Amino acid sequence: MLYRTVRSLAFCSLVLAGLGCEKESEAIVSIALHPTNANILYVATNDAVYKSRDAGATWERFPGFSARRVTTVAIDPQLPATVYAGTMGDAVYKSPDGGQHWLPHNVGLKEHVSYVNQFVFHPIESEKIYAATTVGAYYTKDGGREWEERMAGMKEVHIVVSVAINHIDPKVLYAGTTGGIYRSDDAAASWKKINNGLIPEAELMAAMALGVNVIALDPLDPDRVYAGTTKGLFRTSNKGEVWERIGHTIPESFVSSIAIHPAQPHLLYIGGPGGVWKSTDGGARWQAVNTGLATLNIRALAMGPRNPQELYAGTNGSGLYHSTDGGEHWTPMPLKAARPVS
Repeated sequence: MLYRTVRSLAFCSLVLAGLGCEKESEAIVSIALHPTNANILYVATNDAVYKSRDAGATWERFPGFSARRVTTVAIDPQLPATVYAGTMGDAVYKSPDGGQHWLPHNVGLKEHVSYVNQFVFHPIESEKIYAATTVGAYYTKDGGREWEERMAGMKEVHIVVSVAINHIDPKVLYAGTTGGIYRSDDAAASWKKINNGLIPEAELMAAMALGVNVIALDPLDPDRVYAGTTKGLFRTSNKGEVWERIGHTIPESFVSSIAIHPAQPHLLYIGGPGGVWKSTDGGARWQAVNTGLATLNIRALAMGPRNPQELYAGTNGSGLYHSTDGGEHWTPMPLKAARPVS
């Protein structure tokens, strides 16, 4: 039951107990959408990174990773031809040319990191990147050429599963860990625990009792933060000083992903082993939006940066799905048409 909050292990070992991990291209672990070109998107499966240049009609598969498993993929928001891939066992790869070539960018990481969970970019200086890993939070100021550990104040935990940055004040960051949530007010130079309302300290000390899988900030009011955990969905309106549990009507408490409308933040979606759920009132009420999904085990959600009605859902059993109507209907987007890159 340890390491429940590490996404791949959580879904393969716990949530899907008895079902087993899926074959290549059936488990979508990460989705990255181009910030300005809706035709370009990347997805990571356990085994590879795929790219589409035509809105998902056809795909390229990028081989050559020496890692056993790809765990996350992210696009540089300022230089979208630059793509980063996190792996299990081989740290970070970077492509400067839209995926055609990949090089390891592991100085400071390789000796330590076994699993990269997430990348988060500074909103203005995108060469500054934070990485959530199984051995803590790391930071690079030069696009991954060199990484340094940023764990001051996180003495109780090592596994960092998620990171989020305040896009208005990027000195403020949040880290979701196997020991709850931490906030930094000094660009990750130091962290403080902010678990008030998440879980009592006595319970937290019991074998990773709460893991924080995903953190998302309200795009208009970044002091309002949502946290998807192994034990439900939480919200704060004061930068994490006090949290409250929301979404009590959602039957599955494990939350793997959150997507928030950029201009109407009262409209948000969550995903998990119980499918996709939608709220139109800031999380007070929820409805399931799973029509067309063959598998409800959701590992990743992504919202179109230019069209928030467009959603992508990565499942752990039946691949990638696409919605053009805010999740009301989903259609499969198979990767089987992928063609190898020479």
